[in-house]
Amino acid sequence: MSPTSTLRRGWHDEAIWLLYLAGLLPAAWQFYLGATGNLGADPVKTFELFLGFWAVRFLVLTLAISPLREIFGLNLIRYRRALGLLCFYYVLFHFTVYLVLDQEMALHAVIADVMKRPFIMLGMAGFALLVPLAVTSNSLSIRRLGKNWLRLHRLIYLVALCGGLHFYLATKVLSPQQYIYLTLLSLLLVYRIARPTLKRRKKSGIRKQRQHVPSAAVN
Repeated sequence: MSPTSTLRRGWHDEAIWLLYLAGLLPAAWQFYLGATGNLGADPVKTFELFLGFWAVRFLVLTLAISPLREIFGLNLIRYRRALGLLCFYYVLFHFTVYLVLDQEMALHAVIADVMKRPFIMLGMAGFALLVPLAVTSNSLSIRRLGKNWLRLHRLIYLVALCGGLHFYLATKVLSPQQYIYLTLLSLLLVYRIARPTLKRRKKSGIRKQRQHVPSAAVN
């Protein structure tokens, strides 16, 4: 490996750690505001919603990596794992605040809440699906699972569906920001569904171009 390649790889490693640091700063700052009594009349609910918003932001960024590369040629694939894990961390924080601070670890209250508000079940389902993805987001799991790793990580789209519905149903009145993120999630899911067809058409177009090249050269 050349010194330039080593330097470039080292820079990318540092950039990933900076991404983790920058990604967790909002949660740390909001926690500080809550601990110092600066989150308003209902600090638990404010903190809980804040963490949920950031989980959705990182989910959108994670899902956007492939379309950005395939449509615009912007290759940020090396940052996808970090973005996905940041999404998981925020979902974990969001669930922890709900369980520990909101419901005070009362499982009967959680069950009653799930029965009363089914969108909570959607949120829990999304969280449960994220756990194996987070646990296997490492090079060792990729080597051991092989092709099954890709199959497993396609669950991210089911996570997006559960998370999107949870996000939509969690509030009675949607804010403009919620509409934006729900639109982005919907577009990314539609792109994932249409992706195989788009790839086939692209390959078909390339084949046709190659078939026309020899005949043009002969003429």
